[in-house]
Amino acid sequence: MKHFIADTQLSKSELEQLIKLAIDIKQNTSNYNQVLKGKSIVTLFEKPSLRTHVSLDIGIAKLGGHSLYIGQQNGQLGKRERVKDVAKNLACWADAIVARVFDHQVLQEMAEHASIPVVNALCDKYHPCQALADFQCLTETFGSVENLNLAYVGDGNNVSNSLMLMGSILGANVTIVTPPGHGPSQEFIEQADKLATQSGAKFKVCHDINDIGEQQAIYTDTWVSMGDDTKVEDILNIFMPFQVNESLMAKTGASAVMHCQPAHLEQEITTSLFDSNQSLAFVQAENRMWAQNAVLVTLLQD
Repeated sequence: MKHFIADTQLSKSELEQLIKLAIDIKQNTSNYNQVLKGKSIVTLFEKPSLRTHVSLDIGIAKLGGHSLYIGQQNGQLGKRERVKDVAKNLACWADAIVARVFDHQVLQEMAEHASIPVVNALCDKYHPCQALADFQCLTETFGSVENLNLAYVGDGNNVSNSLMLMGSILGANVTIVTPPGHGPSQEFIEQADKLATQSGAKFKVCHDINDIGEQQAIYTDTWVSMGDDTKVEDILNIFMPFQVNESLMAKTGASAVMHCQPAHLEQEITTSLFDSNQSLAFVQAENRMWAQNAVLVTLLQD
């Protein structure tokens, strides 16, 4: 494991080891409080963030390391200077780069030219740190994700891509439910289908909320991606039938609801459900720190 930039780069056993490590760091933090001593990690952000920024800074500090935040005031990577040059410069000083970017190609260029590990903290195609935290959360809640029924309901995006890819590798039965024209790309569907076949899991994409089937957990995300200027009323007209609410939970038999936040309450999820005991949203948020720590410890171990 040289980098952590796409879900498909890791095997089932590697993902399981990361989840196991994340849980152990969470439960026995004092045992790891010096594992990143002397290590400096650059956190490079083209897009603003609450959970990613704070969980990285505090998480790295808990492990005895040092993080340096570089925000979006420097402009989009590749515009002011080449991504190649940014990567090579950062590698002169830092031990790892964690980047939250617009374009996955930027991460690929960084990984190619930096002589240090590169971690994907979000891009247009994947959100692997979020998915790892989510499957850590599901493991803690249900004991295992093997044969777990998980449905993602809403807009096909980087979060749903990582969920269906990582879930299929781990053996979870993932169902993606989106309005017509808003689902995953054919490329990602084919990848997830192949991975599910290899792990013995079931993978399904549908565009009718009535086809969701029985589930143990339901996941949703914002219908309007950051920076999208689509009119809200146009979005609501298409997506309101796909709202995650108490009725959908009862219909599917799901006992847990998930959201990576920020949540647009009374749009993709009802306020009462988000605030209920069924909600795992804040466990997911906490686990971002532990999952990212597991990734960094694995990448930077001597």
